[in-house]
Amino acid sequence: MSRRITRRRTVAGLAALGGTATLPQRAGADDVLDAARKDPTFSNVDVNLKFNKPELQISVDRMKIKDLGLSAIAVFGLFIAVFIGIQLVSKEVERRSIYALLAKPMSRTELLLGKFFGLVATLAVNVAVMTAALVVVLAVYAWLTPADLRASWESSATDPAIVIVAALILAELAVVTAIAILFSTFTSPVLAAAFTVGLVIAGQFGADLKNFEQVVESRPVAWMARGLYYVLPNLAPFDVKSQYVHAQAIPAGYIGLTTGYAALYVAALLTLSALFFSRRDFK
Repeated sequence: MSRRITRRRTVAGLAALGGTATLPQRAGADDVLDAARKDPTFSNVDVNLKFNKPELQISVDRMKIKDLGLSAIAVFGLFIAVFIGIQLVSKEVERRSIYALLAKPMSRTELLLGKFFGLVATLAVNVAVMTAALVVVLAVYAWLTPADLRASWESSATDPAIVIVAALILAELAVVTAIAILFSTFTSPVLAAAFTVGLVIAGQFGADLKNFEQVVESRPVAWMARGLYYVLPNLAPFDVKSQYVHAQAIPAGYIGLTTGYAALYVAALLTLSALFFSRRDFK
């Protein structure tokens, strides 16, 4: 029995690999299935082998949709904040339109603030539209999912906590925009882009700088790392996608502290930007 099952199973496997199977091969596969079902050694024998057409199964996970969707919102907004933010001032200087703007009854600080809030408003619209699209996708996914499976979910597909995640993403993008504007006030667009991207990358590892003294034995190096931790932007706290995806509560105090940190850091960056921009000579 075992030899016959092995031989015929090989025939069926060759038929599946070879594409279109002949009638004897299909009959052999049926005989293997019948023999296995009659053998007391096996139980609950079934087969999903199809000879007529190939099969492709796509599995879509609700948590992956949330994670990928929110990551796309953050990355797309980051590109806008960096590569448009670095051109807000430099473009006006290169086109010589800065003279016409400064000739109006408007200070340089007001010009910078207008540029900043204009780009942040654009980012807010972008984040809102992409978040609404993600909610629609999740709602459709929930509608297509059986009710018994939805009942086992830790949170609904359209969890309103997504608004908190989107708001913190926007706060992070506001910080990145302020960084881009700061560098654009005293350097070229290429260098501004490099410096901004570098600070954004460094801002994702703020906790490592804070705990750097546990890695190195040199006290001066540890102090320098601790100083960089307080000076460089700490962007890691704005990322709460994992908590949202795994239905973990995001405390109101955490939201308030993170948003307040963003507001203070943006204010400091804009103050420095206004200082550099006010002393820049356009002659």
